[in-house]
Amino acid sequence: MECPNCKLNEDLEFTRKVVKAGIVRGAQRYYCNHCKTHFSEKRKLKIENKNSHQITILDIAKHLGIAPSTVSKALNNKSDINVETKNLIVKLATDLNYKPNHFAKSLSRGNSNTIGVIIPNIERPFFAAVLAGIQSVASKAGYSVIICQSDESHQTEILNIQTLMASRVDGLLISHTKETSSFEHLKIHRNKGVPIVHFDRISNEMDSSKITHQNKEGSFQLVEHLIENGCKRIAILAGPKELLISNDRLDGYIAALNKYAIPIDNDLIYNSNFQKDETTKVLDFWLSLENPPDAIFTVFYLNAIEMMVEAKKRNIKIPEDIAFVGFGDDLIAELFEPSLTVFHLFPFKMGEKAANVLIENIINNEHSKSKTLEITGKLIVRKSSLKS
Repeated sequence: MECPNCKLNEDLEFTRKVVKAGIVRGAQRYYCNHCKTHFSEKRKLKIENKNSHQITILDIAKHLGIAPSTVSKALNNKSDINVETKNLIVKLATDLNYKPNHFAKSLSRGNSNTIGVIIPNIERPFFAAVLAGIQSVASKAGYSVIICQSDESHQTEILNIQTLMASRVDGLLISHTKETSSFEHLKIHRNKGVPIVHFDRISNEMDSSKITHQNKEGSFQLVEHLIENGCKRIAILAGPKELLISNDRLDGYIAALNKYAIPIDNDLIYNSNFQKDETTKVLDFWLSLENPPDAIFTVFYLNAIEMMVEAKKRNIKIPEDIAFVGFGDDLIAELFEPSLTVFHLFPFKMGEKAANVLIENIINNEHSKSKTLEITGKLIVRKSSLKS
């Protein structure tokens, strides 16, 4: 800065130079040691591209010629700062549309007020409803939600977890892929104290809180309903053997048959990957049996609807020839003709419960405490299973 009186410059390397002398009404004040003159000049904040540059505390400090710590004190309404300086800083921050970096502030406090969610398939109505429940609870509690989709890939699930941990989420909600049989990628973070809550597709290998369905009870009720409606040859389209909920639903099926002394026929038990091509293949196999099934139970309700479509193409009457029931529910299950008998899971409630448990663990710092909660489902009887 050059003195307007004697033309000395503040950068000259001798004692009689222009020096800074504070800020007055938004202007940098200077003093010339040579001619004993005070003068001021306002500085303009230079930003290369205002559209892409977020104003920071450093920008404000540079503009005013003061320390960033002084700006921080003013913006955080600290008392140990001159009132005039505070007002000047706040006014400039408002004029420049300064937005505080809440993420950086939260990290400095040791939390991000963010939770991570990993689901296998965001297109499935069940998981969409779970996410709605999670979001409802998280928003009310002041938490943001980062959602990742594993797309039923174990490797993608691992990458999802790495991404969320790098984002410093305070906790994690996860429903595993149908491929996941090893959980080391999650245990390492659990052992570091990261709160983790499993929902729907859980892991019994981990000491974490779990939100589950009535998998055995729901299957038992569906199969018992079929038996009470006169069915004797009940087939089950189960899921992958690695999937815990699939095995639990298979156990419920077996328990119902045992209760009514109906023999277990291995030809009527098939483990699938939930894909449509498999449902068609196994339906053809069951129809080729010398004694085909008179009822089919699928542990994933959409597989039941896919089978019903194929059965109708083959002029099979539903439920007269074959009755159908499915685990889980959706609007399509109610609107399809004939409408599908299901065990309804209340996914929104599952999302709410999972989020509540996780946030409770985060707030209370109870990383080591775990609980298992079961969401009560409901048998909904529709036309697909009523033989009489």
